[in-house]
Amino acid sequence: MPDTPKSYGLKSITTSAQPRELITPTPRLKNAWTAQIITLFPEAFPGTLGESLTGKALHDGLWTYETIPLRDFGDGRHRNVDDTPAGGGAGMVLRADVVGRAIEAAQTSLPIIYLSPRGTPFTQAMAQTWASGPGITLLCGRFEGVDQRVLDHYDIQEVSLGDFVLTGGEIAAQAMIDATVRLLPGVLGNAESTAEESHSNGLLEHPQYTRPAKWMGHEIPEVLTSGNHAKVTEWRRQMSEKLTAKIRPDLWAKYLKNK
Repeated sequence: MPDTPKSYGLKSITTSAQPRELITPTPRLKNAWTAQIITLFPEAFPGTLGESLTGKALHDGLWTYETIPLRDFGDGRHRNVDDTPAGGGAGMVLRADVVGRAIEAAQTSLPIIYLSPRGTPFTQAMAQTWASGPGITLLCGRFEGVDQRVLDHYDIQEVSLGDFVLTGGEIAAQAMIDATVRLLPGVLGNAESTAEESHSNGLLEHPQYTRPAKWMGHEIPEVLTSGNHAKVTEWRRQMSEKLTAKIRPDLWAKYLKNK
């Protein structure tokens, strides 16, 4: 029998051939932005995503997540998920048949992202694109990665958190989900916060100050206490440009080109 969705209030309940827990702390909610995570370590979630604003938004049903334990689709009595690299070499590779079964069990209508150090760098613009859709499926790699045939067969996009290597994709997944969820309507108390922060307009954010007015001999710049909003706006723009040019010349060059 094919999966048939049924809706009860906010919850959207679907039948599945795969065994699931009878009660989960984060059921799939109707119309909520959804993060599906295919992982060997489902207990790693929600992690820090269950705290602060993302945690409150999760509790309020603005977004939801579902972990798909890769081990459940392992092969044999020991549920093996990996094997040695074809052609030899160090480490192990996640098997195509195992990962493929996990992907088939997921809601494949969502874009599938493989968290990989060789992928396209994750950006604020990418988070905004993800936030505008219904959700994403994140494939967390381990060991030496995933059999290339899986990536080719499902046309999976590879995305990197940065030019470094982690032991697995779970930390990267949490970071990317956090960056995306905070852009969903209603998550942040002040929607203007996302308009002025770093990378929102191609520049780094200007310096921020608050009370006390004087600390350890350092004072808040006078323009910020002048009450002249036009001058404050201009000062913040100048500081953003100055910081970007100094700290991130790559972003500064791109900003000048686009401008």
